[in-house]
Amino acid sequence: MKVNPPINRLIGAMPKVGIRPAIDGRRQGVRESLERTTLNMAKSVARLIESSLRHSNGLPVECVIADRCIGGVAEAAMAAEKFRQEGVGVSLTVTPCWCYGSETMDMEPLTPKAIWGFNGTERPGAVYLAATSAGHTQKGLPAFTIYGRDVQDIGDTKIPADVREKLLRFIKAGLAVGTLRGKSYLSLGAVSMGIAGSIVNQDFFEDFLGMRVECVDMTELARRVEKKIYDEAEFARALAWVRKHCPEGKDYNSKPVTRRRKDWEWEFVVKCALIVRDLMVGNPRLAKLGFGEEALGHNAIASGFQGQRQWTDHFPNGDFLEAILSSSFDWNGIREPYIVATENDCLNGACMLLGHLLTDTAQIFADVRTYWSPAAVKRVTGQDLAGAAAPGLLHLINSGAAALDGCGRQLKNGQPAMKPFWEITPPEAAACLGATTWPPAMTEYFRGGGFSSAYGTRANMPATMFRLNLVKGLGPALQIAEGQFVDLSAEIYSVLEARTNPTWPTHWFVPNVTGKGPFRDVYSVMNAWGANHGTISCGHIGADLIALAAMLRIPVYMHNVADERVFRPSAWTPFGTADLEGGDFRACANFGPLYRKV
Repeated sequence: MKVNPPINRLIGAMPKVGIRPAIDGRRQGVRESLERTTLNMAKSVARLIESSLRHSNGLPVECVIADRCIGGVAEAAMAAEKFRQEGVGVSLTVTPCWCYGSETMDMEPLTPKAIWGFNGTERPGAVYLAATSAGHTQKGLPAFTIYGRDVQDIGDTKIPADVREKLLRFIKAGLAVGTLRGKSYLSLGAVSMGIAGSIVNQDFFEDFLGMRVECVDMTELARRVEKKIYDEAEFARALAWVRKHCPEGKDYNSKPVTRRRKDWEWEFVVKCALIVRDLMVGNPRLAKLGFGEEALGHNAIASGFQGQRQWTDHFPNGDFLEAILSSSFDWNGIREPYIVATENDCLNGACMLLGHLLTDTAQIFADVRTYWSPAAVKRVTGQDLAGAAAPGLLHLINSGAAALDGCGRQLKNGQPAMKPFWEITPPEAAACLGATTWPPAMTEYFRGGGFSSAYGTRANMPATMFRLNLVKGLGPALQIAEGQFVDLSAEIYSVLEARTNPTWPTHWFVPNVTGKGPFRDVYSVMNAWGANHGTISCGHIGADLIALAAMLRIPVYMHNVADERVFRPSAWTPFGTADLEGGDFRACANFGPLYRKV
């Protein structure tokens, strides 16, 4: 299996990082003494960013440094014009010295912005940092402020670890904001089974994410299947690959369908995977087949598939297309995952998208299905939970878009992980496929048949579960639970899984508990979860999500991230320091959605 090269499969250039070296504008001695130091500071930051980060599609992150140091409004305007021409999507001002705050600050309202003020004593950039931070707050242009804990000597080009962490967190979140802008969420179908997250709220996508919503009825899939609006050569190759790498699992139906019917269902679901991908990002091959309109796609960075019930009562389900597209590999090799939400839960789809842009990895879509207390596990299995699972656990399981990456067969530094596609080796992709079977869909759920991926996360690895919810009168709000996947003993695993649906992917998640609030214990996390679905990312990314949410003006109402890791714009501070959660809500309400229509 080949590893595909990075490619931007969407319309629109990737956002760049603009670096603004600010300087004391006074000539005849002051400015001249600082030019080299200021430019070197900008260059060292650019080297850090370009050597540490990639876009989620694997392309390198590019930095654009202003042509000259910014000592006043004219040079600020020059930098702004250069950034506009270069496609800068996130702005970072750096300075080792005092500068004239409101004359040099970045005034672009839609660009996430930060300032690193050098902690030195000769001409302290921290003074500029404080003054300009006040200007941003006063003008309603929130900026993140970065100030190293330890004093450095003037001219020192080393970036301390604490500064480095904040710089990269800000840049990665800012690039996510720029990547979202102008893209589409593709709603395939409408509301699934009355699920609230499946009621696609276009105002949310437009006002908070800068995206648009495209709606396609599911009959379009049937039309394209019937009229063969797909690449038949690729279909033949994909079907052969699926037959080799996607073995059927156990058929749990009391009345299994014929082999002929199952073969037809496999052909149908593979065609649907091709078609949904083409609907999202287009396919130039279709133009050569005479389908010029269909070849364009919808420039969709994420999508959702309604499926149940109208589609799945008649046609094979969407589980295969959701799982294989959401994974980091298919018949074309190892590549960037697509974001496809089960049941068209656009809010979980948005979370999958945010998680992917922050981590570069595939995401898991799951039901937050069951809280298993230690006592309940003991009662039904006769076994005691041990280790990280001792406080109890959450069973996360859903038939659809759980990326096959989630089985835990990829390794990073010798530990189970989910990795960016460019780090996944062919043996690791093969191991993920080998850990997965595809049982025929249980017809009590899916009358039209189909196949669901079945695997377990048989690994211990850090993970973060998160969810966006819409609240009448408030808008979107985010909840975050850092924790870990746990691998249970076979005696416990088999009994618990048999009590639900063994044809679906399953994950055992233990949130980190704090002894208070919604993280008082594992039960409290389940009890406070705002919806039936959650997105799960590998790793502890709560602080990254909090920074990104602040950029998008989305408050976080439940998280277990330590206060010292929380990073938000300095404008949040006047809204409350004793109660950071309440202050976040007040700040987001005050500044309003980033793309609020005037």
